[in-house]
Amino acid sequence: MKTIKIGIAGGRGLSTVMGLKAIEGVEITAACDLNEDALKVIAKETGATKTYRVFDDMLESDIDAVIIATPMQCHVPQAIAALEAGKHVMSEVTAGVTMDELFWLCESVEKYNKTYMLAENYAYMPNVQLVKEMVKQGLFGEPYYAEGSYLHNCTDLLKYPDGKTSWRSYWQMGRRGSFYPTHSLGPVMGFFPGDRVTEISCFSPGTYNEFGVKQDSGTTTMCRTEKGKLINIRVDCTSPRPHNMSHYHLQGTKGVFETGSGKGDGDKIALLGEGNPIGCMHWEDISNYLEYLPERYKKATDEQNNAGHGGGDFFIVEDFINAIRTGEAPEIDVYKACEWTAVGLLSGISVANNGKTMQIPNFRKNMPLEEKIIKLD
Repeated sequence: MKTIKIGIAGGRGLSTVMGLKAIEGVEITAACDLNEDALKVIAKETGATKTYRVFDDMLESDIDAVIIATPMQCHVPQAIAALEAGKHVMSEVTAGVTMDELFWLCESVEKYNKTYMLAENYAYMPNVQLVKEMVKQGLFGEPYYAEGSYLHNCTDLLKYPDGKTSWRSYWQMGRRGSFYPTHSLGPVMGFFPGDRVTEISCFSPGTYNEFGVKQDSGTTTMCRTEKGKLINIRVDCTSPRPHNMSHYHLQGTKGVFETGSGKGDGDKIALLGEGNPIGCMHWEDISNYLEYLPERYKKATDEQNNAGHGGGDFFIVEDFINAIRTGEAPEIDVYKACEWTAVGLLSGISVANNGKTMQIPNFRKNMPLEEKIIKLD
């Protein structure tokens, strides 16, 4: 089996290290960061023997794939450069920062025929994977409504430790709308297999913060899918509150799933059946349904589980490596990456225009030029 050599760009890429090291035939050989001190940390943690301050210089090495974990405005330029250099790409979220970037990204993946995967690790958490399998088995009947919330006060990241203004002040909290939707949307989209988001409307109460940034004090984005299902995405990264970064809810014709509220309660499920009739349903702990957990999660080693997010950080990396080896499209391919990112990008236009409905392009292979536009009906 040929060894796959990996290069990591950016400190956030350290989240993939334990997963990569747990996979046979994978070696982290290169690391890159503009900050020399950060680069030393990455090299030490990864064991990379080659270090670079310039991303393009790393692409000239003999690596097979790159993990792009740099600031989000760098994701598409670096992904395209890597694809052109013949490297496979796993990119941190979001996929890009403009709609044009998303179209360029799809075109580049198709042109250079390399694996591209979005590192949306929340979709790989065990509880999400368990419910996804239960949906597949029909236990919820037909799912028709879902919610995802990412409530994470990030205002401490507006500046770097040295006092300089952070990139997050611009590309995240310097813009309106649901700038970071994928941790909420990605997991719940797994509950609607074969479906896609076709239109969104975004609403907010306005901006209430003392930092002078444009980001809304919470956004609610209503998403309608091609099959008529409804998804409610809430993102709030400026309000003072405890974190609750992975709240999910699913409603189907035969039952409901809901994660813990962050107040001490756990994940729970209620399914119609004997002893659980309509009008008198009661919750059960999700642990009563662990038999539906995918086999690889059941058999996960301590090393895999310790990779992070209950083993999710291992399995997402495993899927990326398997996609490279087989040539098959990964679970979160470029088209899903761009669809989920577009929900956030277009929410900014929607919320600034009183919840105007925005159409989400149908990202797919060989998408015609006339569809690469933003419609304002």
